[in-house]
Amino acid sequence: MVKVEGVGKRYRLGIFNRQQFTDDVKAWTAKLLGRPDPTVPIGGEVDPQRVGEDFWALRDISFEVRQAEVVGIIGHNGAGKSTLLKLLSRITLPTVGTIRMRGKISSLLEVGTGFHPELSGRDNVYLNGAILGMRRAEVDAKMDEIIAFSGITDHIDTPVKRYSSGMRVRLGFAVAAHLEPEILIVDEVLSVGDAAFQRKSMGKMRESAKSGRTVLFVSHNMTAVRSLCSRVVWLDHGRIRMQGNTEDVVNAYLANYTEDRTEIRWDDPTTAPGNELARLRYLRVRPASSSELFQWDDPVVVEAGVENLSAVPEDLNVNFRIMSGDDLVVFTTNFREGCPEGKLDRGMSHVRVELPARLLNANTFKIGVNLSYRAKSIWREDGLVRFEVQEPPRSGAWHGKRMGLLRMPLAWDRTTVSSSIG
Repeated sequence: MVKVEGVGKRYRLGIFNRQQFTDDVKAWTAKLLGRPDPTVPIGGEVDPQRVGEDFWALRDISFEVRQAEVVGIIGHNGAGKSTLLKLLSRITLPTVGTIRMRGKISSLLEVGTGFHPELSGRDNVYLNGAILGMRRAEVDAKMDEIIAFSGITDHIDTPVKRYSSGMRVRLGFAVAAHLEPEILIVDEVLSVGDAAFQRKSMGKMRESAKSGRTVLFVSHNMTAVRSLCSRVVWLDHGRIRMQGNTEDVVNAYLANYTEDRTEIRWDDPTTAPGNELARLRYLRVRPASSSELFQWDDPVVVEAGVENLSAVPEDLNVNFRIMSGDDLVVFTTNFREGCPEGKLDRGMSHVRVELPARLLNANTFKIGVNLSYRAKSIWREDGLVRFEVQEPPRSGAWHGKRMGLLRMPLAWDRTTVSSSIG
């Protein structure tokens, strides 16, 4: 359905297509007076020495998408995802390379794309249908379904310029998904919608794939990508970094962009935190398995090196505090309670505690340490190391963030009762 071969897209820095002669005059006048160009968008200024330089938003992009495949496109902001979708949607043309596509294309790239603000929602549905080459009778047959899906029944005859961004997205997706395109292209705009709309949208894209349509889906929500996509293309600075099986590519992407600091150590004992009684020499957190990612169903191991310099071993203790990213204490644990018969002898001791699998919800967590002697704190610091628990695979259509800091699998039971209660 889609074949992309050696595609690249080049732009010229600082070159603006102003469209109107009056804008050219304004720009020329401002330049003579040494003032900023008034026709340049805010934030669009370019170093004068770089004006005219080539900027390649995409280079050497090649991949294929077969019928009924759902392919995810992921990457950091600025990686070229939206540029690629604009090329696939034929909004702009590639500088080099070829794109071959078979079938009608329907795309939802930005809030309100393809809508005329002065026309009503209903009129815009007809307009989009005409752009896709559909007859009025075909659009009429889908109209009630589109309106019901969008959830804006009471406002369908209101001009689109009065719609909120969420209303425009709901209507835009309803139109794109229901006018029977062979290829559906959807950008991150679905994140504008609420949880109920996301559930419906994900279900509709899954249904589209099952009916033989092809879906290209851009998202930063890796849970949604894992659930929906059979393959993933990872873009990095305008090039394909990796493509293939969804799980392999997503795991590599998450591992590459993690900013977690999972270990801290002090090789010089004179700079290590503590005092003449004891010092902390290192702290680290890691998955219990050999994986580089903290998976929900994998225990988390916290380890520390405690150097006892002069403390009575039985009176020295170390406490770990597990905290959320916004500094809420989830729980604490300490060596003396967890190992009642143990003691931190003179010299270096390695202490270790394992947090059970399937305990912490998908979130960012921090670990703090408190060294204490005879119930008095020697040294305390929060957030020394950080880690992020990944979202586990989930069934269902909605993949928004599940609430809470803990996520234990609890046993449910069901009892069948008589229909007559009394």
